[in-house]
Amino acid sequence: MSNLKQSLTQRLQQKLSPQQIQLMKLLQIPTALLEQRIKEELMENPALEEGSEENEPDEYDTNEENDEPVADEQLDEEKLSEPQEEISLDEYMADDEIPDYKTSVNNSPSDEDRKEMPVVINNSFQEQLHAQLYLCNFDDREYIIAEQLIGSIDDDGYLRRDLSAVVDDLAFSQNVMVTEAELVRILKTIQSLEPPGVGARTLQECLLLQLDRKNQDDDNVLFARVILEQYMNEFSNKHYKKIAEKLEIDENELKPVMNEILKLNPRPGGALNEGQRSIQHVIPDFIITNNEGTLELTLNSKNAPELRVNKDYVSMLSEYSKDKKAKNNKEAVVFVRQKLDGAKWFIEAINQRNHTLLQTMRAIMEYQYDYFLDGDQKKLSKMVLRDIAEKIGMDISTVSRVCNSKYVQTAFGTFLLKSFFSEGMQTDSGEEVSSKEVKQILTEAISAEDKKKPITDDLLMKVLNEKGYNIARRTVAKYREQLGIPVARLRKEL
Repeated sequence: MSNLKQSLTQRLQQKLSPQQIQLMKLLQIPTALLEQRIKEELMENPALEEGSEENEPDEYDTNEENDEPVADEQLDEEKLSEPQEEISLDEYMADDEIPDYKTSVNNSPSDEDRKEMPVVINNSFQEQLHAQLYLCNFDDREYIIAEQLIGSIDDDGYLRRDLSAVVDDLAFSQNVMVTEAELVRILKTIQSLEPPGVGARTLQECLLLQLDRKNQDDDNVLFARVILEQYMNEFSNKHYKKIAEKLEIDENELKPVMNEILKLNPRPGGALNEGQRSIQHVIPDFIITNNEGTLELTLNSKNAPELRVNKDYVSMLSEYSKDKKAKNNKEAVVFVRQKLDGAKWFIEAINQRNHTLLQTMRAIMEYQYDYFLDGDQKKLSKMVLRDIAEKIGMDISTVSRVCNSKYVQTAFGTFLLKSFFSEGMQTDSGEEVSSKEVKQILTEAISAEDKKKPITDDLLMKVLNEKGYNIARRTVAKYREQLGIPVARLRKEL
C-alpha cells in the first residue's frame, strides 16, 4: 500500500482582469483605428449603442475637464458560474446602479462639427501599366504573357524576378509555354510604356532606357551613355576624376554630362507610388496649439462615435426580475447581464484611455515645453520613456503603448510621439543635451559644406568638439547613418 503525501503550497500570481487587458489594447490603438474598433464592439455587443445621453448631469463636464479617471466596475464572475435556484435581479440592479454619465462617453467636443475624412481612390502603379497594354499590338497569348510580366514588376518599377521563374509561372498558372527569348521581346514593348525606365532589370538598364528617349544628337547624352555602359562602377562611386581621364575631357566638360545623368529617375515607379502614399493623410491623436505663448493640449477624437448603454437592456433586466421563478429566464438574465457589464467595461475603458493618453501627452508637452513653443529642434531635451513614466506615476510599458503609432499636430508640423524620445549626452559644461540637438548641428554643417570637398566624419567630430559636444568619430558616423546621409565621398559633386 503506497503512502499518500499531502502538502500545502502558497503561490503569489499576478493576473490581469479582462478590463485591464482591454484597456492595454485600446491604449495601443491610434485615433485612425479607434473608430473601427468601436464599430466592432457595437456589432458584437447589443447592449452598447451609438448616441449621446439626454439630460446628462453637470458632473460629466466637470470630470472631463479635470481628466479624472472613471472608477473600474469589476464583474463578479463567481456569481455567474455558481448554480443558483433564484437570481435576485432587484439586488443586482440596486448594487450596480451608477449615474448615466458613467455609462456613456462623448468622444467629441460639444462645440465642434463632426467631419469625416474623405478617401481618394487612385489606380495602383500596376493598374496604370495594365491600362496601357491596350495600346500595344498584342494577340491574346502575348497579352497573357505581358500581364504576367507586369504583375512581376515591383513598386520601384523594376522586374527583379529571373525570367526563368516567370517562364515557370506562366507554365504552371496559365498553362502557357514560352521561351525566355519571347519574354525578352514582350518585355521590350513593356519597357516602352510610361513612365520611362519601367520594366528594367538593373539600375544601369533603367537609366539607359530613359536615355533612349532623349535627343541622341546631344553630345552630353552620348557621353552619358558611354559612362553608363562602360564606367558604371566609377559613376556609382563618384570617381569623377577617373571618368574625366578615360573620356579625355576636363571636369568642367564632365559636369553637364553628369547633370544629364542625375536628371534620370532611378525609381520610375516611385513617383506614382509616392503619390499613392501622399493621399493617406496622417490623423493626429493630439493637437497642441500655441495661444499667445501658452500651450494648450486637446485629444483628437473627431471620428469616434459617442457611446452609451442600451436602455432597452436595462429595462429587460427589470422585466425579468418580476418573474424570478421562471427557469427559462435564468440563462437570459446571465446573457443580458454579461452584455450590460461588457458595455460598461468598454465605455469605462474608452474613458480611461482618453485620460491616460492626455496625462501622458501633457507630461511630454511639459517636458519639452520650449520645443513645442516654436519647433526649434535644438531646444529638445534628452528624454526617455522612464522620465515620463516617473512623472505620471505609471509603468514604462504603459507609456510605450501610448506613444506607439501616435501622432501630435503642432503649428510647425505633425510628428510621431516616439520621435521626441532620444538619448542624451553631456557638453563640456556638464549640461545634458538631446542627441537630436547634435543631429541638427550635423545636418546644418553638412548642408553648408562645399560639395566639391565634403566634410569627413573626422572634421564633423572636430566641429562638434569645438561647440562643446564630447563626441567620438564613430558616434558621428552612427548619427549620420541614422539621418540617412551618405559618407563624404558619396556626397561629392562637380
